[in-house]
Amino acid sequence: MRLFVSTPTAIVADVRDVRHVRAEDETGAFGIMEGHADFLTVLPVSVLTWDCGDASEGFVLVRGGILTVHDGALVEIAARGAFSRDDLASLGEEAIRDLERADEMEDISRISDTRLHLATMRQIERVLEAGRRDGSALPSLQPTGPEGEA
Repeated sequence: MRLFVSTPTAIVADVRDVRHVRAEDETGAFGIMEGHADFLTVLPVSVLTWDCGDASEGFVLVRGGILTVHDGALVEIAARGAFSRDDLASLGEEAIRDLERADEMEDISRISDTRLHLATMRQIERVLEAGRRDGSALPSLQPTGPEGEA
């Protein structure tokens, strides 16, 4: 079976000959083996594990995403963010730092969007107020005919 994990900017894992994948969605943990029925689920922030049968295993921390199983031979995960390591302990330390940075960046982006929205609303309010004070009518948004008649 093949496991493919990607984010919008990177391929995090592309592993062939996977024997077993273990993941978790909001209903709990589940396993996927070769021959699994087609499947689609939403993943929260969670750790995905797999083994290849030769005593090798891997770990990916996904920052939410979509897991799909195709024809019992391909497990694909499209994640918002993901961090892969061969050692679960090192995955935890680095992933926590990266998640904290990502959360900070999202907070900054959200604050910037809110400030931009508020500035736009204030500017619209100023234009409308100036039109009321001057007694001038703002341009009509009504469609006009060929001679400018409504």
